[in-house]
Amino acid sequence: MPDPFLSSEEYDEKAHQLYNDGDYEGALEMLKEGLSLYPNAVELYVGLGYARLAREEFAWARRAFERAALLDPSHEDVLVGLGETLLRFGEREKALALFGQVSELGLEDDTDLMLTMGRALYREGMYGESRDVFAKASAVRPDNADAAASLGYALHRLGDDVGAGRQIRRALRLDADLHEARVYLGHLLYDRGDWEGALREFERVPPPEHWDPLAVWRLMELKRALWHLDAGDARLSPWERRLIELEAMDDPIDRLLAELESRMGPVGADPYDPSQLELFKGENTDEDPPRNAVRLTDGHLIRGTWHEIVRQMRDQAGFSHETLTHYMRRLAERWHEQSGVEIPFTDPESFLRTAVEAGLLHLVADATDPGDPSE
Repeated sequence: MPDPFLSSEEYDEKAHQLYNDGDYEGALEMLKEGLSLYPNAVELYVGLGYARLAREEFAWARRAFERAALLDPSHEDVLVGLGETLLRFGEREKALALFGQVSELGLEDDTDLMLTMGRALYREGMYGESRDVFAKASAVRPDNADAAASLGYALHRLGDDVGAGRQIRRALRLDADLHEARVYLGHLLYDRGDWEGALREFERVPPPEHWDPLAVWRLMELKRALWHLDAGDARLSPWERRLIELEAMDDPIDRLLAELESRMGPVGADPYDPSQLELFKGENTDEDPPRNAVRLTDGHLIRGTWHEIVRQMRDQAGFSHETLTHYMRRLAERWHEQSGVEIPFTDPESFLRTAVEAGLLHLVADATDPGDPSE
């Protein structure tokens, strides 16, 4: 039963605390209860919109923000929240217009608002626009590490690695415990070929604070190469354990989506793509096809059946418009040019097994075993 003694501000505060704790369902119920008592409370509608966004209920989020906009069309949180929601629907011009109103209201000194807008633009791949927003936030608050780091991320996406490194280093001088920025810098140095620098940055993040499996794998690879460590060395144990923990974090929703995608194939795919042949078999099998785990040369781990692994390799490489056979043939030809090894491309299992035997890929024993990336 709603508590008539709580004010709308108190409902908003309680919901905000639940939201920060990750209890989006609890926040949603608290906001609904508050709105039943205070149907014209703009802040409660804003909170409802963000709770819906967190649950990826975009249509409901839009409805909540639009209701808030009717009550107060110039409210800064309404403008930003509705703009972020419109981006999810691909309505970029409308979203940019709303974000522009925030600037017209003279709110560019509100760093939290600016970062929210910039991150929404970045998430939608609008890197130029996000860079401009992050640059303004960083100029207004040069002491804000998040603003500097975010500007660095956007610059990197735009191909300015020098500027990106400069901004991320500035962010780390402002806040040495900004672990996400330090891991990002480690990747920049790794990709540049500065192995010692990359290892130094990766190592400065404690194992429990590492949330990027690729960063942990690269750290282990660099330790083996630069420190000449053997497999099983105790100095690698904390990182091996962390990698196992991260790769065991299997999101059931992601797994369901991956299974659906593997059965349906990408939009526009060849109807006779080898990854879909099981759909045309006349017999049902009781056993699921065996699942494997393959480590690519860049450290990425891909799990699934042989068909699914090749399909994911193809999609990650940006060739989802090709059939699997075309992709395997093209990659086999490139490998032949680079290493002189003949790789069959008639079926995914032969393709992957031969690539593993040639040392072009690494087969991990199971989906939770990090394997030995030095092999």
